[in-house]
Amino acid sequence: MKGSAKVFKGRVEEAAGALSDNDALRARGKADQAEGQVKQSAEKDVKHARVMARNLVDKAKDAAQDAVHKAERRD
Repeated sequence: MKGSAKVFKGRVEEAAGALSDNDALRARGKADQAEGQVKQSAEKDVKHARVMARNLVDKAKDAAQDAVHKAERRD
């Protein structure tokens, strides 16, 4: 389950617990929200790492192509 879905599920559980005066359900809802927020943060970090890795690979490819072109001009 994605982080945003876990946060939503937690909100629903917390509200249901509040309406039914069920402290265990309310606590589980809060825990699910916290877990969802951690997952959201991790998902964001993974996405950022992928973008950074792709940029690094692109720069390495460009540098390699430049080196090949320079070597071809010397021959």
